[in-house]
Amino acid sequence: MPKTSARLLSLLSLLQARRDWPGALLAERLDISPRTVRRDVDRLRELGYPIVAFKGPDGGYRLDAGSELPPLLFDDEQAVALAVALQIATTSGAGIEEAAVRALNTVRQVMPARLRHRIDTLQVTAVERPAIRPNPQVDSGVLMTLSAAVHAREVLRFDYVPASPPGATDDDRAEPPPRRVQPHHLVTWGGRWYLVAWDLDREDWRTFRADRITPRTPTGPRFTPRELPGGNVAAFVAGRFRGSDGSDGSHGSGDWPCRGEVILDLPAAAVSPYTRDGVVEELGPDRCRLVLGSWSWPGLAAALGRFDAGIEVVGPAELKDAFAHLARRYADAAADAPAPPPPSP
Repeated sequence: MPKTSARLLSLLSLLQARRDWPGALLAERLDISPRTVRRDVDRLRELGYPIVAFKGPDGGYRLDAGSELPPLLFDDEQAVALAVALQIATTSGAGIEEAAVRALNTVRQVMPARLRHRIDTLQVTAVERPAIRPNPQVDSGVLMTLSAAVHAREVLRFDYVPASPPGATDDDRAEPPPRRVQPHHLVTWGGRWYLVAWDLDREDWRTFRADRITPRTPTGPRFTPRELPGGNVAAFVAGRFRGSDGSDGSHGSGDWPCRGEVILDLPAAAVSPYTRDGVVEELGPDRCRLVLGSWSWPGLAAALGRFDAGIEVVGPAELKDAFAHLARRYADAAADAPAPPPPSP
């Protein structure tokens, strides 16, 4: 039987791993008697861990939430995962960069030397993808308010600053009325935070940028959650940003509004790494079939042209028209370009 201190750590690790533990199963996992489990639970309670017992056929124990935070126990993999997560928190857009640095220092100080050494050698530099404009930071208090409303299923009221059209000034902006929504999901996409909600006034699904939201209090009544179109928030959000909202009001298919099929004079291995959600089929050593989507037909034709290879359009006709449209545009651009200088003798 392991020593008491090691056994207590093993018991605490198990209690943190799942919500409810039958007493008999804990005794089996630790290779001890149910009586020893009860004594060890009492010792952990004396150390400040709020462990509650529940009755029933499979009566057991649960590590409950307490008013104070007792010492936490992480295994090696959890400690490394926590260090990585805290180091890349600077790209989350949640305004928690300084807090993440402090948390990493706090965690590092209480770790055993062997884990501290592993974390010190794991130096991650989080680099955001270059953008024309930096992603706006969201106040962490706003994120907590939105998340709480989603969890409580309570109607949320907030002021929302919509995107300004090009050339608009502050004088052109009218004060919009508060929005009333049923919040369903708080998501992050491309370094920005969004609230997916049912707009009560517009009677439709909407996505709101969290950095433009100013919550109002108090929240409204509780609501019964609606079924999200498609049933999958990831597909719904992807569909919104791909522009695949249907003219009939359907949303969230997750597919591109324009999808075409071509045959490229390139091997499949040279094409597949650059197609993301495209489908590549090998037709020979130097030919492949590619099915790809985009937000517009000219955009799809331009994306296919970047492979710099022979292209045979299988369909649809809109894709062929888009290639013809780009060909005319590129030809006009080439005709207006200055002639290249003569080669040097």
